[in-house]
Amino acid sequence: MTAIEQTEAARPRGTRLPRRARRNQLLGAAQEVFVAQGYHAAAMDDIAERAGVSKPVLYQHFPGKLELYLALLDQHCESLLQAVRTALASTTDNKLRVEATMDAYFAYVEDEGGAFRLVFESDLTNEPAVRERVDRVSLQCAEAISDVIAGDTGLSKDESMLLAVGLGGVSQVVARYWLSSRSAIPRDSAVQLLTSLAWRGIAGFPLHGTEQL
Repeated sequence: MTAIEQTEAARPRGTRLPRRARRNQLLGAAQEVFVAQGYHAAAMDDIAERAGVSKPVLYQHFPGKLELYLALLDQHCESLLQAVRTALASTTDNKLRVEATMDAYFAYVEDEGGAFRLVFESDLTNEPAVRERVDRVSLQCAEAISDVIAGDTGLSKDESMLLAVGLGGVSQVVARYWLSSRSAIPRDSAVQLLTSLAWRGIAGFPLHGTEQL
């Protein structure tokens, strides 16, 4: 059950929940409000109302709006990183790895909760704590991709990282464009198109110890 689903299930006032369940409920409500209104326009009153709790209950879990936002950002940065790692580990076929990784980004931005907006389109990017988290997850995703490239091609760490940053950056930018443009191209087809583009480039680097990838 997602945080938003837990919010829906637990919204009636007066319901006592275990601390972890309450925290997840509040995060779900906060996600809805932050995605809809942005950080600056959102108010703790709005989040408490959305969750069906009093403000004191909200403040018992999160001392302020920034702390709440950062907790939510941490949750969704981790989700993206795990999705990329899972995609990379899903097969030993490198073309399918590229496809799975591209699809991980598309699935992330397509999620109906709109969490990707908190990571890639935040109106709080000038806040150092937010910027640090966004930069860190982008770096961690690139490092995961880089490890596979270096292991399979024998390219140096710096060379592999450069390619990985490119692949990750293209994936998330194109996925966001695909969603925001309301493209008529189905997700599977969009992933295949982007995979074909990326594979034509990355396949030019031979497998380590062989003549071609």
